[in-house]
Amino acid sequence: MSLESRWQATLDSLREAQRYRQLSPPAGIDFSSNDYLGYGRARGAGQGRGSPLACAAGSGRSGSASRLLRGHHPIWDEVESALARWHGAEAALVFSSGYSANEGLLSTVIEPDDWVASDQLNHASIIDGLRLSRAQRFVYRHNDLSHLETGLREASGRRGERFIVTESLFGMEADRAPLLEIAQLAKRYCAHLIVDEAHATGCFGPAGSGLVDAQGLREQALATVHTGGKALGVLGAYVAGSAVLKELLINRCRHLIFTTALPPVVGQWWLQTLTHVAGDHDARSRLHRAAKLFRTALHENGIESAGADYIVSLPLGDDASAIAAAQRLQDAGYDIRAIRPPTVPEGTARLRISIHADHDANLLQQLANALSQLLHAPPSVAVSRP
Repeated sequence: MSLESRWQATLDSLREAQRYRQLSPPAGIDFSSNDYLGYGRARGAGQGRGSPLACAAGSGRSGSASRLLRGHHPIWDEVESALARWHGAEAALVFSSGYSANEGLLSTVIEPDDWVASDQLNHASIIDGLRLSRAQRFVYRHNDLSHLETGLREASGRRGERFIVTESLFGMEADRAPLLEIAQLAKRYCAHLIVDEAHATGCFGPAGSGLVDAQGLREQALATVHTGGKALGVLGAYVAGSAVLKELLINRCRHLIFTTALPPVVGQWWLQTLTHVAGDHDARSRLHRAAKLFRTALHENGIESAGADYIVSLPLGDDASAIAAAQRLQDAGYDIRAIRPPTVPEGTARLRISIHADHDANLLQQLANALSQLLHAPPSVAVSRP
């Protein structure tokens, strides 16, 4: 039985038991939502129609209930259709956060009899989602294709489905997964590929839809997970995949069923963002140009950094060193934070620097010089201010 056949059987059994769910917008007088004081409709507690916090008619400031009660609004159908078109996917489903999307997807799609390979440095939301699935987990060394293939080979005779889960651009290590090679391994060993695109969404490909699409791997991926709260600058997240996957998540994903929906006004922000980001080639070009310039400036200052993109990771080792370095940079006017375990492995505390499209060349050079002073000069030497 194929994976989609398994899903279809689950959905058919729900229909037979009269437990199949569908998303429907509000209709009639509200007796189902949790908008107890009426604040979500921008009235009550002094928030009348003339209030600056009042929203456009019908949009509301609260989702009021889960999407399967009264929290679904027609704007989410528009958003999800637009997202699916952006990725060339059959369907998309919006969640309240990237953490919920990852945890909900993995704990719903992967079952206890399945086997899953997960990159050693995957995000906590992936780790927690796999724990909830109760499947057999194989954690392969970071981006180590040989180790991944060893696990796949050993799992080839076991029952259940096989999955591979990875980030595309790792948010702390600042490097990319070898997606093409991982997809080839997935195909060779009949495994399903799930990719977390949180740090790549908006920034890669002709329309900015991420690394999976940029590398032509949409058809090879069972699902991709994307967040709005990073490059897109909007609340929420979503899963892109097949239509039957969306049906399954609506019907079985606890993270969707039992979570209050995002407010409809957020859907308006999504539509505005999607209209803009697909054609914003200039911002993407400026972002990658700034990242290359900064890494060149670091190299000229004798500082080698991980990765090749707009997240720059500078491991310092122990927690105290990272904290002290971050504090000196903050005192000089740079908002750079220390990243410590358990976010990163023990002994790899670091500075994490995010380059933005609006960082100009002078500022990036100043920061590279400041980092050189910080890392190569005695602690008594002040760090240059921007």
